[in-house]
Amino acid sequence: MSAAQDRIKLEPGWKAALHEEFDKPYMQALGGFLRREKAAGKQIFPPGGLIFHALDSTPLQRVKVVIIGQDPYHGPGQAHGLCFSVQPGVPVPPSLVNIFKELKRDLNIDPPNHGCLQHWAEQGVLLLNTSLTVEQGKAGSHAAAGWQPFTDKVIEVVSRECPHLVFLLWGAHAQSKERLIDPTKHLILRSPHPSPLSAHRGFIGNGHFGRTNKFLEQHGMAPIDWALPAL
Repeated sequence: MSAAQDRIKLEPGWKAALHEEFDKPYMQALGGFLRREKAAGKQIFPPGGLIFHALDSTPLQRVKVVIIGQDPYHGPGQAHGLCFSVQPGVPVPPSLVNIFKELKRDLNIDPPNHGCLQHWAEQGVLLLNTSLTVEQGKAGSHAAAGWQPFTDKVIEVVSRECPHLVFLLWGAHAQSKERLIDPTKHLILRSPHPSPLSAHRGFIGNGHFGRTNKFLEQHGMAPIDWALPAL
């Protein structure tokens, strides 16, 4: 294992599947970019130890569902490495409010008193942003920094290695990743993004949570318990 690979702290199954990526020029350049940004005094979210939190929380061999987001929340204390999720005690963001509204409509699950989706991740829901870092107050600021090849590889790996997954592609950005998914093996569900700007155009009413569990049960897997425990 190279020195670069050895420095990366990552869930072992993902590390084995992705280890070659860490020596590639794009990843070396990305690491340099993040070090320079921090040296310049910029606040980068999430904290370094949580950058790969989605992969650490949902080991490759346990993935059942993939939800694809764009980049982390860019406000202080919000991001912790899971797309759409915020740290306990942080107000629930508008897109997540709409996700909870659809859960209530679809499965009659009441909204929780928080916005932390860790319970989903630990059941096999890979909550993957396509950029894993962002500068404070600047949405999309790291979109061109080099994360895209890495997270594309994550999607390719999970599509190839897992037998029957559900991919929830909410919005145009997530749907642009459909080219990386094998449609002969997996269920791909598409709808508008849960953002308040688009949720009324078809996110509310998409029935994705119930359809996900039905597919999992049809393939002999336990359904996801979408109800989040109170914190």
